[in-house]
Amino acid sequence: MTENKYLADGPLVVAIDSSTTSTKAIVVDAEGNIWRTAKQNIQLHTPAMDQYEHNPIRWWETSRATIGEVLSKLSPTDRSRIAAIGITHQRESFTPFDKDGRPLRNGILWLDGRATEQIRRYGSEHIHELSGKPAGVTPAIYKMAWVKEHEPEIFADAYKVMDVHGYVAWMLTGRPVSSQAAADSLGLFDIQKRDWSDELLDIAGVSREQMADLVEPSYDEMGTLRTELAEELGIAEVPVIAGLGDGQAAGIGAAAVDPEIGFLNLGTAVNAGVDSPIYRYDKIFRTHVSGIPGNYVFEVLQSSGSYLAGWFRETLGDPKLLGAPDPALDEAASRIPPGCEGLVTLPYWNAVQSPHWDSVARGAVVGWRGPHSRAHMYRSILESIGFEMRYNLDSIEAGTGVKLTGLRAMGGGTRSLLWRQIMADTTALPITVCTQDEISALGAAVLAMASTGIYGEHDVAATAKKMAQYGETIEPDMEEHEQYCDVAKVQRKLYPKLKDVFEDLYELSRKAPSTKPESPKAEL
Repeated sequence: MTENKYLADGPLVVAIDSSTTSTKAIVVDAEGNIWRTAKQNIQLHTPAMDQYEHNPIRWWETSRATIGEVLSKLSPTDRSRIAAIGITHQRESFTPFDKDGRPLRNGILWLDGRATEQIRRYGSEHIHELSGKPAGVTPAIYKMAWVKEHEPEIFADAYKVMDVHGYVAWMLTGRPVSSQAAADSLGLFDIQKRDWSDELLDIAGVSREQMADLVEPSYDEMGTLRTELAEELGIAEVPVIAGLGDGQAAGIGAAAVDPEIGFLNLGTAVNAGVDSPIYRYDKIFRTHVSGIPGNYVFEVLQSSGSYLAGWFRETLGDPKLLGAPDPALDEAASRIPPGCEGLVTLPYWNAVQSPHWDSVARGAVVGWRGPHSRAHMYRSILESIGFEMRYNLDSIEAGTGVKLTGLRAMGGGTRSLLWRQIMADTTALPITVCTQDEISALGAAVLAMASTGIYGEHDVAATAKKMAQYGETIEPDMEEHEQYCDVAKVQRKLYPKLKDVFEDLYELSRKAPSTKPESPKAEL
């Protein structure tokens, strides 16, 4: 977008998105035009099989650097228009800190799978109902229980145990505070009370005093920008607005703020969800605090999204491309008929969250015959993700009582014309592509902009609809959808039949020596 299309007056906001691989910062105006962007990578550490960590100092260093970079690109006049700072983050990740904000160990990330034993010991329907989170790999409560049991001195010495959002807010404001819609993802909330649960804190091995102070998203300031930072950045001591997790933020950035419109994030993982004014918990979806005050988000998570497509291209694709998108492979896969001539995939390379929440599940490809090719397997992988999504969306619709009429899509996977069409055909829903790349950061910017009152007093939904920007809509081919329904029925039989085999493989893997894993593959 050219400079003359930006708003010449009115508030500007800065938003930060600290994710698994990097931190991004953007400057946004009231129409959702992104003026400036900056990005700094964060190294992913893998000390052992299924363990994923960050150096938490990088959460703050990269946030400070990217904010400084985007602001340095503005004129002094435009810097004076900065009205607020918003934050979104990689959910479920956490670190213990001392009183000076120094980490006591590396941060343990959302995709870390070290806590299978704790999941099995503590996971229950009661904890699910209380927290809104099915027992699985992602909620921090189980990994915190692992720390309690394996590194008890860490929590004993900790002043605060913070999520990424809370740590960045602490460094920005000087106050150890987080948003209800960010800290909720740790799995330590009584979600209906939107407060820490003493019962869940006890399982995790921490006290209420060790957790962040909480504020409501959008409505409340977490504090104001520290004086020395404001002077360094060349802006006023603006409010730092309580934000939300990156999944909920993507929905807000896409203006998927009504129960009949869902968001679909085709990223490294694939997740989708809807906003709802009512609380529900369900065996398939997880429930989060929404960025819209008083609301909830029903969300499904499929851990193998663009990761799986990237894994295929890197491992079995053209070696000269090093895993990069391959137009020739997409073209070959597009000529394969729906159902891949009897080849069916169970896409659980990184275990399974929705719909089964099984940390030891594994991937499977069933139905190989001699004529099957690499293109068949590649298409089967893409189809399998769509089959899972349709099944998961059925559960969301049952939870809200509202039929979905469309999806707003974002993430690297939207760049694949083939995958976009497969997702539309398997879900039987039109998919509208969001044009802004940094959609989670845009969601945080919406909350920051809503705090200015420009579209109504703290009206997040109205602000989202003013700031969202869209491109193409992909309509489903209903004839192909009918063919896919038959294939999906076969695919759904695989997990129940293989569940005991996965248990056997898990036990074997515990006995066998393992090599150090590499970092997850990049987005599609």
